[in-house]
Amino acid sequence: MENFKKSTFTIAIVMIALLTSFSSNAQGDKKSSAILEAMSKKYQQIKSFKAIFTYTPKGEKSLKGEATVKGMKFRLKMAGQEIFNDGKLMATYIKETNEVNLQDSDPTAGGDLDPTKIYSAYKKGFKSIFLKDKKEGSKNLEVVQLTSTNKSSQVDKVEIEVNKADRSINSWKIFQKNGQEVVYKVEQFQPDVTVSDSFFAFNAKQYPGVEVVDLR
Repeated sequence: MENFKKSTFTIAIVMIALLTSFSSNAQGDKKSSAILEAMSKKYQQIKSFKAIFTYTPKGEKSLKGEATVKGMKFRLKMAGQEIFNDGKLMATYIKETNEVNLQDSDPTAGGDLDPTKIYSAYKKGFKSIFLKDKKEGSKNLEVVQLTSTNKSSQVDKVEIEVNKADRSINSWKIFQKNGQEVVYKVEQFQPDVTVSDSFFAFNAKQYPGVEVVDLR
């Protein structure tokens, strides 16, 4: 279960990196590249955002998650855990054990959970193709598939649904090489939110009795 939670967090942060800094440097056909480039341009113009989403592991019930992002700072809440990253320090708080793990957010020391490192690997490690047009209620969607070309990646492929009307992401489905599948769906999206930098820093005073594990 802990490995699943960690991989779920990692995948979610891959998507945060996708929203904030995706580049069409990934190889792909013209249509998929154009769709991804338009989607990327939309999100790059947003200085900060808050998103509420559901994530549904294959064969299980849907759960809710929440992400607030400002540049490379982010705060992500899901799977009974919460990650704070203020650009200097990354803190992973585990509610069940009232424990927080501290790591350097430097890309050379932050491990798999560092958005910059994930984005660098992602940009060079996927090939895109256009799959199909899709209708969902009043929404007209375009579905793009990203297939991993990186043998060491835990992700096999990603299917992204992009809204034709405003180039926003409707949902994405992750296929992992170990057979796990998770569907993420954006339920609410608030662009250009006003949020202070202190929101992204873990404050132990707000968590009485928390055990601090410094992994730096």
